[in-house]
Amino acid sequence: MSDYIVAIDLGTSHLTGIVGEKKTNGKFSVFAHETIETDTCIHRGIIYNSDNTTTHVGNLIGKLEGKLNGNYIDKVYIGVGGQSLRTIDHVEAMDIKEGASVTEADILALKEKCEKFKPNLADVLGMAPPVYFLDGRKDTKADGVLCSRLEAHYKLVVGRVSIRQNIKKSIEAIPDKKLAGILVAPIALADAVLSAKDKELGCALVDFGAGVTSVSVYKNGDLRHLCVIPFGGKLINRDLASLQLVGAEAENIKKRKGSAIFNSVNENEHITIEMEGVDREIKLSDLNAVVEGRAKEIVENVYARISEVIEPRQLGRGIVLAGCASELNNLNDLIKEKCGLNTRPAVIKKGLVEGSDDMLGNPLYMMAISLMLKGTEPCVTKISEITNPKEESDKTPVQGSDTEVVKEDEKPKKPGKTPPEQKTKADKRGLKEKIKVYFELFKDEE
Repeated sequence: MSDYIVAIDLGTSHLTGIVGEKKTNGKFSVFAHETIETDTCIHRGIIYNSDNTTTHVGNLIGKLEGKLNGNYIDKVYIGVGGQSLRTIDHVEAMDIKEGASVTEADILALKEKCEKFKPNLADVLGMAPPVYFLDGRKDTKADGVLCSRLEAHYKLVVGRVSIRQNIKKSIEAIPDKKLAGILVAPIALADAVLSAKDKELGCALVDFGAGVTSVSVYKNGDLRHLCVIPFGGKLINRDLASLQLVGAEAENIKKRKGSAIFNSVNENEHITIEMEGVDREIKLSDLNAVVEGRAKEIVENVYARISEVIEPRQLGRGIVLAGCASELNNLNDLIKEKCGLNTRPAVIKKGLVEGSDDMLGNPLYMMAISLMLKGTEPCVTKISEITNPKEESDKTPVQGSDTEVVKEDEKPKKPGKTPPEQKTKADKRGLKEKIKVYFELFKDEE
């Protein structure tokens, strides 16, 4: 299982986990996926309750392990996309010796200097590929070019210092689990769904989530801007409380009958709602007065953020929509009306993931798949590699057992056999207890 990547999307309304196998041709296939609904631990895309997050992620990993044919997840990649995320500009520069060209060592040196940069009151969570300026001329590649001065212009993705700390705390509190890496979710999503032509001609990738809406603007192949708006689909649900609609009921009615643009022809239509065995009616126009009002506010905020960095009509590829909240009825028409741009739904690019075509355009799994595609470090281990280790010079006690495994230097030397009371019983009991621990740790909560 050495080529398996595990990624988890920490969403406000649900946590989604993906296990993908990286093939020899570089493509991935989705081996397992699971989703857990939650509204107690993630607020607006960031960890709010660390203990609850540990519990939910542990349960999610346990569900994934149940589909891995007896194999064990020991590491996970986590995506971050909370409301404090934004991009800042940072430049590193160096002089090149006269008559010399830029080398890979020069480029690496600038990158290492950039990685040491610490902005005030923020943490660098990721960076987009740099744009180089060689004697003032822009170029996407610098290696081998003759110049006297090299500048690397970086777009750094920064956020609250607590983001990284809370993720590490929540994951590392799960027994025998490690954090493989923290990935910037909007950048991972853009790389998975946007083509080179999308980024070159210009587009805005808008991810409408439950808690927040992220906006990533690309033009001429570069990331121009990334920001997060603290409004999402759950805000509409909260507004519907004015009609005595809450929780799953509000979400269900919004999906079925809600519209970002209300058709006045249906103004007198009523919706029948069954609540605890009692039927009641609400006017469709009252429902959509709430839905349309909040949807317009979110779209106007998206348009304002795009306009801060570029004239929207310069985005030749328009707006690409992702996220479960993007499935709101007539949202495409509202965006076209307010922004003057065409829209299309995000889909994982062809050639990245084999099979699972029904998942590649599903907003529920899209972010987790995008994070999986960014993973490089193996995350899954065979149980046999843990519970039946090769003979080593120094072995540690088996977790869950009160018997230590006999060390190599404590065994009788040849000739002669190892006494059974020193080896066989202890090894078998340790193996049995070890397997029991791995399969019992993350049972679903009853």
